[in-house]
Amino acid sequence: MVTESRTGPGPRDRFRAQVRQEVKAAALGQLADGGPEALSLNAIAKQLGMTGPALYRYFANRDSLLTELVIDAYGDLAAALARAADASASDATARLAAVARAYREWARGEPHRYRLLFRAPLPGYDAQSTRLVEASQPAMNVVLNVTSALVAPDATAPEGSEGQFGEWMELHGVEDVPPAVAARTTMLWAHLHGLVSLEIEQNFASMGIDPAPLYEEEVRDFVRSL
Repeated sequence: MVTESRTGPGPRDRFRAQVRQEVKAAALGQLADGGPEALSLNAIAKQLGMTGPALYRYFANRDSLLTELVIDAYGDLAAALARAADASASDATARLAAVARAYREWARGEPHRYRLLFRAPLPGYDAQSTRLVEASQPAMNVVLNVTSALVAPDATAPEGSEGQFGEWMELHGVEDVPPAVAARTTMLWAHLHGLVSLEIEQNFASMGIDPAPLYEEEVRDFVRSL
C-alpha cells in the first residue's frame, strides 16, 4: 500500500514552536521591564503555567534563551533596514538617509532589544560568539550595499585599516566591496550608534534637543567625506 508522505511540521513540532515563541515573548517582556538582569526562566515558567524543568526542554538555560533573542533581534533589524532601502528613491544618498532613519526608528521602538544587541547582556555571556557575529552580518550587508553606490572608485580606507577590513570581508563572504567602503561604513555606523545610544538613554531629552537633524547631518557628512 502506498502512503502519502507527510509535508510540513507535525502537531508536536508546531506545539514546540508555539511554546518557544511564548517563552521568548515573555522574556522580551522581562527585558523591557528590567533589562537582562530581570530575565528569569522560573518566572517565565510560572507566567506560562509550566514547571521550571518543563521549560528547560525548550531552552537549555538562560544563555541559550538570550542567544535566541539576540539572533531574532538582528534579523528584525536587518529586515527593517532592507525595507527602508527597497522603499526609498533610487538616489543613493536618499536610500542611505532612509536606512539611517530606519536604524534610529527601530532602536527607539525596541530600545530593550537594541541594548541586547550592542551591550554584553550579562557577566560571562559571550556576546561575540560565532553565531551572534554571523547573525549581525545581514544588517551590515544592507548598509554596505547602499554605501557602495556612493564611494568614488579612488576612495581609500583610513591609513592602516585597509588590510584589516579586507580580512574581515573575506571572513564573512562580503564580495565586490572595496575596503574603503567597509571602513567608511563602519565609521558611519559608529557615529549613528553613538547618537542612538544617547537618545534611547534620554540624554538628548534631558538637554531639550531633538536629535533628528543630527542623524541627517551624519549622512551628509558621510557623503561629503567620500
